[in-house]
Amino acid sequence: MGNTYYKYINLEEYIMTTTFEKIQDIIVEQLDKEKDEVTLETNFKSDLDADSLDLFQVINDIEDTFDVKIDTDENIETVSDLVAYVEEQLNN
Repeated sequence: MGNTYYKYINLEEYIMTTTFEKIQDIIVEQLDKEKDEVTLETNFKSDLDADSLDLFQVINDIEDTFDVKIDTDENIETVSDLVAYVEEQLNN
């Protein structure tokens, strides 16, 4: 029984990692950044110098890729915020 729970945790971590990697690829492409510049802790404005147009482009690509709708009123400041929001939308 413990193994089942352990496998579930690993699957959840795998799904989140896959989501992060896809989002990371979109950010790298849209903002012309290097992959190592985009981590879960990366702040869009202070670390990537992203303006509202940059974020709009990133969000549009993410909405198309994941078939989700991202509320522009959401307080998304970091890549982690964005990954968590997308994961939440995918699970609803």
